[in-house]
Amino acid sequence: MSFISEDLANVLKRDPAARNRFEVALTYPGVHAIWAHHLEHWLWQKHFRFIARLMSNYTRSKTGIEIHPGATLGRRVFIDHGMGVVIGETAIVGDDVTIYHGVTLGGRSLDKGKRHPTIENSVILGAGAKVLGNITVGEGSTIGANQVVTRSLSQRNEVEFYI
Repeated sequence: MSFISEDLANVLKRDPAARNRFEVALTYPGVHAIWAHHLEHWLWQKHFRFIARLMSNYTRSKTGIEIHPGATLGRRVFIDHGMGVVIGETAIVGDDVTIYHGVTLGGRSLDKGKRHPTIENSVILGAGAKVLGNITVGEGSTIGANQVVTRSLSQRNEVEFYI
């Protein structure tokens, strides 16, 4: 359960509005969604997929954050003001990623295989960003608010105006 302590410390480090661990643990829906996802993902991997989907729907109804139980999340992922975040089934999110409200990590095809993005370590996804398809956003990249990304980005890119 060290991830709980790690996640609480991570929020205190990255959110200037966070005052203490107790407040974060009880009032941050992004933290709640990630903690629930740990169990849902474990169930998904053990082939208890119906139960995992039921739990993820309940989590979505309580937090406003939809993370498919099949998605893979790294350590210290921070979902800030998470309402409207959607993370698809085959998405992979690396360590130390910051996701703001309204972000979609979505698919662009109906194929059964990998169809959602891979977000490498230390990426910032601005509010309303849409990252679509089986693409990779390189380590340390920043995607600005409301940007739509449909092509892979190498390390340390900043996307402010992407057409």
